[in-house]
Amino acid sequence: MAVRRPPEARDSSAHGFLAPWAVELARRIRKGFFRTTISTTLLTGLFFIAYFWVQRHPAYTPITMPQTAVDLSIPFQAPALLAYVSVWIYIGFGPGLQRTVREFTVYGLWLCGLCVTGLGIFYFWPTQVPRMALAATNFPGFAMLHRIDQSSNACPSMHVAVAIFTVVRVDEVLRSMRVPMQLRLINAAWFGAIVYSTLAIKQHLLIDVGAGACLGLVFALMSLRWRPGLASESSIAALALPP
Repeated sequence: MAVRRPPEARDSSAHGFLAPWAVELARRIRKGFFRTTISTTLLTGLFFIAYFWVQRHPAYTPITMPQTAVDLSIPFQAPALLAYVSVWIYIGFGPGLQRTVREFTVYGLWLCGLCVTGLGIFYFWPTQVPRMALAATNFPGFAMLHRIDQSSNACPSMHVAVAIFTVVRVDEVLRSMRVPMQLRLINAAWFGAIVYSTLAIKQHLLIDVGAGACLGLVFALMSLRWRPGLASESSIAALALPP
């Protein structure tokens, strides 16, 4: 007579060849995929509606941000646009890796707070990058980018702000699950590519990048400090351990 194994036994054998971190990572991605995709799409759409309104109706005349030697030394690089637009995929990993709906919701509220703060700065302190003569390019997407994004709402760079918020929160999750260092390095490299792309396609200057990094880091640290009591002990303990 066949012996029926309990569900947990079957699950264990099915994942027996996977490391615990891989099982947990797959579970989080699977559970959060649809809510993350839908929520991120809706919130991104709302952000852009507000972003373009602020861009066209600033409270004051935009200030032109100064270029640094670093800005002048980085040539225009059209392919960097791919990394630039990838931020809208990258930011989905943060909420998508949260364990519960409550964590997911609180994460989203902190991210919304970051975006609202950035929009407030753009409205009351509008800035722009200098009009620069860029190399002619037929690289797909640039015509649309320049038509809709122009060169305003420069400082702080919200691309950098949401990217650093994401890299901090994703790294915290990966570290708490004790994933291989390679995955954490991929996370950091993606963040670095996004930051560099803002300079390489001349949408932002170094000062914009620095301001965006500060803004995003402040919100990332606050979101780690004030969040659902879930991860509290396990995550904080993991953060205290050497990588």
